[in-house]
Amino acid sequence: MTTVTAPVSPPRAFIPALEGMRGMAALGVVVTHVAFQTGTGDVPVLGPILERFDMAVAVFFALSGFLLWRPHAAAARGLGTAPSARRYLRHRLLRIMPAYWAVVVFVLVLLPGAAQTANLRVWVSNLLLLQVFVPLTLTEGLTQMWSLSVEMAFYLVLPLLAVTVMWLRGPLARWRVPALGGLIVVSLTWNLWPVPTPDAIHSDNWLPGYLPWFAAGMVLAELIYQGRAGMWWVRLCSSQPLMWAVALLAFLVSATEFGGPAGLERAEPWQYAMKMLLGMIMGFGLLAPLVLRPADAAPHRWLESPTAATLGRWSYGIFLWHLVVLTMVFPVFSVLPFSGRFLYVLVLTVGLTMPLAAASFALIEEPARKLARRWDKAAAERGVGAAR
Repeated sequence: MTTVTAPVSPPRAFIPALEGMRGMAALGVVVTHVAFQTGTGDVPVLGPILERFDMAVAVFFALSGFLLWRPHAAAARGLGTAPSARRYLRHRLLRIMPAYWAVVVFVLVLLPGAAQTANLRVWVSNLLLLQVFVPLTLTEGLTQMWSLSVEMAFYLVLPLLAVTVMWLRGPLARWRVPALGGLIVVSLTWNLWPVPTPDAIHSDNWLPGYLPWFAAGMVLAELIYQGRAGMWWVRLCSSQPLMWAVALLAFLVSATEFGGPAGLERAEPWQYAMKMLLGMIMGFGLLAPLVLRPADAAPHRWLESPTAATLGRWSYGIFLWHLVVLTMVFPVFSVLPFSGRFLYVLVLTVGLTMPLAAASFALIEEPARKLARRWDKAAAERGVGAAR
């Protein structure tokens, strides 16, 4: 007698727990910058752990990899149609750039340290997200935007990656995960390549090195269409206690010499590769139970709570504005940088960032999303009219 297993239900278009996880990752980025600028990294044991919350970026990248690759994974199995490149890029640009430009203009005009040194090269590089390619353009209040530059590069490359594996469809779709595995292996060697760069620029901060973090989510997007409920690896990857324990272990190991030095010191090539590998494991481990959990499972108790949902909606604004706020907290509240007082500075930074993040969402991000939807609707109506 054979046992028939039900296929893993493809995730809903919107997974609330992922939005909550995005909010947690945004707070993780705040923690790492407050820890660095208060000098908390010198505190034994706890300091390196707090500074290593920069690994929250791996969660952001894995989320992007999953959400943006999922339509291509579905289309390869005849379960939908991937968006056109024009529609996809329009949505990505409207999602990212308007709120980002608002922060850049504010910083380069009104933040004293940045405004005094903002020449044409700094303006152009920051407005176009080219900071990781142009020397000496990472600016006070905007230094975290290196990761947004990498993310935008991924947005631009993703359609090309989809074209590269588009022939792996139907019965051949099972080979898409091994293909992504090959991409991961090659990317982990990026730091060993003799890539020519301008002075003061390191290719460590370019997209190829960070592809394993994106690929963690891309692999998940493929796996949701390959597994069946009851399969051993589905049970394994959907176990939150197990996968989150693996993610925690990867995070703790990354806070040691295996993850390289915290702060601005450059890691050795082997440390860089290990950090990319650990970040990939961490991103996969945190997201897999949320993505592969049964469709009829109860809502996640805290990642789907109203507070987590709000943080998720505001997460992009938190990421954009927190360094501006942190830079201003020190002089306004008479705190010397690198002099400690981590909790005090953290509470002030989070508390003052939240209203800015809420305003960014309500006044810029949400109107930009609605504009994208209106353009989609207008394009669809034009298509129907042409067909008639």
